[in-house]
Amino acid sequence: MAGRHGPTKRLIQELQDYQHEPNEALVELGPVSDDELMRWTAVMRGGKDTSYEGGLWKLDINIPDNYPHAPPEIKFRTPICHPNVNFKTGEICLDLFKSSWTPMYTIATTLNSVYMLLTTPEPDSPLNVDIAQLYRQGDLVGADALIRYYTETYRWDGR
Repeated sequence: MAGRHGPTKRLIQELQDYQHEPNEALVELGPVSDDELMRWTAVMRGGKDTSYEGGLWKLDINIPDNYPHAPPEIKFRTPICHPNVNFKTGEICLDLFKSSWTPMYTIATTLNSVYMLLTTPEPDSPLNVDIAQLYRQGDLVGADALIRYYTETYRWDGR
């Protein structure tokens, strides 16, 4: 269990920091249960004046044993319509989870990056080809309408 001490101490500190300074992206963030510190959940809100405004999404966060030297695995549990998120699995395509990760990131700052991705999609590396195609064709009205439809249809309801 000695190897778990590093992440545990760091995660407790991150949770305390978040509780003292919540951010605009998240409605809630924390461990699934008191005795399971390596699995967290978050509820993210859609940004003001975006196609995602009014939306709420639940995310699952699995923290590896070698965190913070390796990134957490974060997936949307609530379906979201976004070029860089797989609609069925919730997998997120973000450099931060691969080549750009450094131990300076926290769970909260990582989720902030996911939140920023909502307003700055990368349609050239899509996990959702349909919405990415609308962006690549310059059909922002169509993309906006599709995002708003899915945001209203699949809004997380707390269950």
